Amino acid sequence: MGDHDNKVALVTGGAQGIGKGIVDVLSSEGAQICIADISEEHGIKAVTEIEKSGKKAIYIKANFENSEEPKKVIEECVSRLGNICILVNNVGIQPSTSYKNIEETSEEVWDAIINVNLKSYFLMSKYSIPFMRKNGQGAIVNIASVQGLQSQKLVPPYAASKGAVLSLTRQMSLDYIKENIRINAICPGTFNTPMVTNSISGNINENLKLFGKDIPMGRVGEPKEIGQVASFLCSEKASFISGEYIIVDGGIMAKGGWDTELQGE
Repeated sequence: MGDHDNKVALVTGGAQGIGKGIVDVLSSEGAQICIADISEEHGIKAVTEIEKSGKKAIYIKANFENSEEPKKVIEECVSRLGNICILVNNVGIQPSTSYKNIEETSEEVWDAIINVNLKSYFLMSKYSIPFMRKNGQGAIVNIASVQGLQSQKLVPPYAASKGAVLSLTRQMSLDYIKENIRINAICPGTFNTPMVTNSISGNINENLKLFGKDIPMGRVGEPKEIGQVASFLCSEKASFISGEYIIVDGGIMAKGGWDTELQGE
């Protein structure tokens, strides 16, 4: 028996990186998985891997820069899997060309990052909660970042989006806690994901080792380590937790500083 047997879990940006780590853990705990992601190639590959293990999963192509996508995703998920019990708002972007100060950041880049990293979380929650209410319970996990608590240079829209995700998490939790819908957040530090590796010039493995030297635990994180925390927050083991965030960063925040060269999640 798994923690999520007979539950339907929808993970945005679930085809790669942290999202894939979350998908893998939820699936291993018995959940039926809906992956909503812009990458059809990686989404289909992820679903195929899950199906080979005997579990159920579907893929829905979605570009979360577009505000009409969340409602369509929820409707298709429910149509194909019959329900939605868990929502993990994970999708996020920080294009390598977006590392600029506020003066040099274009309105187009600002809007794209805010739409994906924040507005999609609002809309996915908005359209998921009615189904959770029918179930009599539900769990939402928002993937924020240590950059919602501290920041590095040259990431104004990304930092703004992640700080807002934490505030939105606290606020929504109060509105729905009496309906047994719990809403929490996770703040990852630096993880071995495409978002991080795509920002690296030179040898990826060597640079990841260098990043790890600045982390008290001595390494970057692996996506499944976020998946394990997300699975816990969505389970009955976390039945008295709502409106909170958990930092998963190998000790970065305990250290009390942020390496400006570190490209964090």
